[in-house]
Amino acid sequence: MDRTFPETLSALRRERNISQRQAAQDLCISQALLSHYENGAREPGLAFVCRACDYYGVSADYLLCRSQQPNAPQSTAEAARAFLGEMNSLMDKARMALDEFSNKGAAE
Repeated sequence: MDRTFPETLSALRRERNISQRQAAQDLCISQALLSHYENGAREPGLAFVCRACDYYGVSADYLLCRSQQPNAPQSTAEAARAFLGEMNSLMDKARMALDEFSNKGAAE
């Protein structure tokens, strides 16, 4: 990747026209610390990275320069949950259709 974490963090703030002071306040850190993160003088901890991802609406992979896409596709777990939800819905419909078919056959 051609960009770095400090560049990405700074660019996200600037793209949204947020002052460094406001972003620092919203992210519950000092402006000086945010400046250090943005210029690469210090590296943040995981808690800050999570807050920054939520604040800017991007994935951790994007913020940490592991992806070019700001919003990563669903995680495997989320995709599996969605698939299982759809399968459960289809199974419920199939059971209702089978019950209906069985009840019609019994009535005849």
